Amino acid sequence: MKSSPVWPAVVADTVSVAAFALIGIASHDGSLAEAFVRVVWPFAVGAAVGWAWTRAWRSPDRLWPVGVLVWCTTVALGLALRALAGDGVAWAFAGVTAVFLAITMIGWRALVTGLRRAAERSAGTS
Repeated sequence: MKSSPVWPAVVADTVSVAAFALIGIASHDGSLAEAFVRVVWPFAVGAAVGWAWTRAWRSPDRLWPVGVLVWCTTVALGLALRALAGDGVAWAFAGVTAVFLAITMIGWRALVTGLRRAAERSAGTS
């Protein structure tokens, strides 16, 4: 299966983490300027570590194992770093974090995989 270029995948994962932070801040009436970096950095570090240890740049759109492992690393390390920084890590927050980032970080990869398979099937029947 052909892989996508790296930069759209980096953008998609970055947007996932940024959207998570922005939606969370907006829903809790936080100050965007003050809270954005505080909320984003642990998950951005988690995503970067996930990309590094899975070597995601080799096949950034692969659902398994790349997408799932980048997502797991982002969530686990992000929550751990958030706790170490003294920010709250309630179970509800952890659950929302895991679900939102799964939908976005795994979701875009599933969409790319599905579209690619549909295109391959369509090309094969032509």
